[in-house]
Order: sequence, then C-alpha cells, then structure tokens
Amino acid sequence: MWQVARKVVRLTLDLLEELDAPCRTCATWQLDPVRRARACSPQEAADERAAWVSRVLREWGSCGRVVLVDGRAVGHLIYAPPAFVPGADAFATSPVSPDAVLLVSGYVDPVHAGGGLGRVLVQAMARDLLGRGGYRAVEAFGRATPTGSALGAWPGPQVARCALPVGFLGGVGFGTQRPHPLTPRMRMDLRSALSWRDEVEAAIERLRGAVRPAAVPAAERSEPPAP
Repeated sequence: MWQVARKVVRLTLDLLEELDAPCRTCATWQLDPVRRARACSPQEAADERAAWVSRVLREWGSCGRVVLVDGRAVGHLIYAPPAFVPGADAFATSPVSPDAVLLVSGYVDPVHAGGGLGRVLVQAMARDLLGRGGYRAVEAFGRATPTGSALGAWPGPQVARCALPVGFLGGVGFGTQRPHPLTPRMRMDLRSALSWRDEVEAAIERLRGAVRPAAVPAAERSEPPAP
C-alpha cells in the first residue's frame, strides 16, 4: 500500500490552467461592474482571470496557494489586496478594511472533501501573509443561505455565488465583521494565527513529504525462500 503524496505550493499561471473548479472560467471578482455587465464567453473569462493573476503576481507577488495530491491540483485559495479586486464593490458589506487582504475564492475537489485540505490552505495563506508583514487580517465575503429558501435557490446578487460559504469560513477561524443576511463580511485576525505557526509549519512539512511505501509490520515480514 502506498501513501498519498500531498503538498501545498504557490499559485502560478501554469497551475491556474490546471484548476478544475466551477470558478475556473469565472472572472467576476476581477472585472469592474461595467465590464462585468458585458456578456463574455467562458474562454474570454478564463483569459481575463489569467491576465488578472499575472498582474497581481507582477505587482504584488504570490496571490494564492494550491494543494496537490499525487501531483494533481485538487484545491486552491486566491487572495489579494482589495485594490486589485474591483468585483468586491458589488457587495453590500463592502468595503474591505484597509488593513486586510481579501480572500477572493477557494475550492476543494469534493472527492477530497472532509480531509482538512481547506484548513491547510487557509493556514498556508496565513503563514504567507504573516511572513510578508504589513497586514493585520484576512477578510472574505461569506455566502449565507437564508432560512426558508428553496433548495438550490439563491436570492442574493449573482456575484455572491462566487463567495465562500459562511460555514466554511467560520470553521477555519473567521468571525463576522459586518453582518448581513446574505453576504456578511468576515474577518480572521492574523495575530490569532501567530499561535498556529508551529502547527502550520509542521503541517506543511508533512505535506511536502515524498511518496513512501507504508511500513510492513515485522510480524508480517517473511524470509525469502532458500535457493
């Protein structure tokens, strides 16, 4: 039996092409309201998204983390200063606080859900921002489904379909900064993440481990047959 090889790496343009997620061809966050109102094909949206990532990488630096399982991208987070995210203006709970970076989007392949990969990604993001300095928090617009809504119905703005679920954000350390029935703005103070440092570094080191065959108990080992 072989162990699964998992590691977290920085988002690159090459990895962006590999992300298999519903938001792969969505540029909602990257476009201002005027450009967002124009219909565009999935390919045009993907091109806009790639151009945006390229710009942020060039002007600000690394803007995401990707988790790989056996070399395949199965989850990611993308984040940037709010000045780079014109789509955030569409939310009723904007603007983002001036001391915070905005968590734009995230996804984990449902096949790997429940394995803690979302938390590992959030911790890797916090570790990155703590290392840079100059930021006190990460904020995100949550997506809440109001009580009584029909299954699958979303009464909020279209842009909020790209927001992360409130339940996920709350589960990884975000608290409500500005309440709203549909799209609350949530915040994770990076000072609270300082206590995670040892845990984060240990988790990342474990994820960087190479694939190794599982150990075989001594009792199950057998001597090779005599020639």
